[in-house]
Amino acid sequence: MLRALSSNLFLALLTLVGLGLVQVYSSSYIFAFENYGDGLFFLKKQVLFTLIGFVAFFVAFKIRLDWFEKLSWTMWIFSTILVALTLVPGIGVRVGGAIRWIQLPFGFRFEPAELLKVSLVFFLSTLLFSEKNFISQRSLFNRFVILCIPFGLLLRQPDFGSFVILLATAVSLFFLSGLSWKWIASGVALSLPVFYFLVMRVDYRRARIAAFIDPWSDPERKGFQVIQSMLSFHSGGVSGAGLGNGQGKLFFLPEAHTDFTLAVFGEELGFVGLFILMSLYAYIVFRIFQIGILTKSPFFKSVCIGSGVLFGLNFLINAGVTMGLVPTKGLTLPFLSYGGSSLVVFMFLFGVLVNIERNTERSLN
Repeated sequence: MLRALSSNLFLALLTLVGLGLVQVYSSSYIFAFENYGDGLFFLKKQVLFTLIGFVAFFVAFKIRLDWFEKLSWTMWIFSTILVALTLVPGIGVRVGGAIRWIQLPFGFRFEPAELLKVSLVFFLSTLLFSEKNFISQRSLFNRFVILCIPFGLLLRQPDFGSFVILLATAVSLFFLSGLSWKWIASGVALSLPVFYFLVMRVDYRRARIAAFIDPWSDPERKGFQVIQSMLSFHSGGVSGAGLGNGQGKLFFLPEAHTDFTLAVFGEELGFVGLFILMSLYAYIVFRIFQIGILTKSPFFKSVCIGSGVLFGLNFLINAGVTMGLVPTKGLTLPFLSYGGSSLVVFMFLFGVLVNIERNTERSLN
């Protein structure tokens, strides 16, 4: 326990979780008060999610590391089943045109795609790097099918953002396994027509691309979110308006406490606050990669690299969306956005990473 508390990665994580609670309070208070009569409505739920997340963290920290390799297949199949259940009437919950959540008791919801992202890291690490993993030609085909099924389910929901993150994480692990650049380049070239069909042949995605190129062409609809987000960043200036004093969250900026919470943060704490926050995210990714480089196990090296890519992509895409650098996608900012699914799953993943860090330091001493 004391080793976990003294870990640089854990201390950075603790800082980010604390900032997240403050940010949820600041960005959601007015919205919660107007809609639920309780300004602390979302904060109370986020505190509960955080407590559950710490339980998940310390469970992952205490489990023997070899169990993650043994359970990777189970995690992937279980995550796939949960994603499939979102498409079952009466189980899946439709929000904003997408069916990505499973209804839980007491009014809570769970987004299986968040668990699927983490499961992919363990599943592919086992598939590509486990010393016990002998792959025949037939089993390779079967495993490829099992790998691809959830991607199709995500497109059916639809959840194109998670689809892209999973694909990019998978490509990074295939590259780490020694797959030739020629194969990777060939795969990318073959996927371009597919991406063109998935983006430019789907009306709402094509509209998002158009709004990304010129948000002012439709400022009251498709370009509204990103325009309001950029106005919030602009209002923040260098030092910000002060914590709690942002104007964008006063029903100007949609999804102020979830997908676009970084814009609220930027308005209230300015460029200085954003620089510190981004430095914290960058340090966490750097530390995860550093642990991966130091560990001797190919499997856990892959887990660390995949986790760093996964965490970094979630941050970069969310930040890119709020700053108008990439087309709008509904992805949360890890630990800073309101929501339990991402928070608990990432806390579990960080428990594994601190566990690897502890065992790596033991082996080096």
